[in-house]
Amino acid sequence: LKAEEPIFNSRYARMRYNYLKTNYPAHLLALKAKNKLNKHLKTVNQEAMQKIEILMEELLKKQPAPDKETHQMEWVQHMDNLKEQAEEIILAEIIYN
Repeated sequence: LKAEEPIFNSRYARMRYNYLKTNYPAHLLALKAKNKLNKHLKTVNQEAMQKIEILMEELLKKQPAPDKETHQMEWVQHMDNLKEQAEEIILAEIIYN
């Protein structure tokens, strides 16, 4: 029986794989051996994407964005900033956990 090769369909799946490879190589090997690695990476990716959406909505309520029509650059900067905040939470709670 051959262990499955990881499918990296997203940035979060790659990050999780690299985290396991660096910090928990035995767990990574066990997931591969049981052919559960791709399912694990897919689940982690789905959780991260769902959590990003929820966090972005929450952050936008707390920190409303400037008007996109009249202040385009400020809007882009604001949204990028919120996404960075959301991703920091995702990394701590899902990817590196």
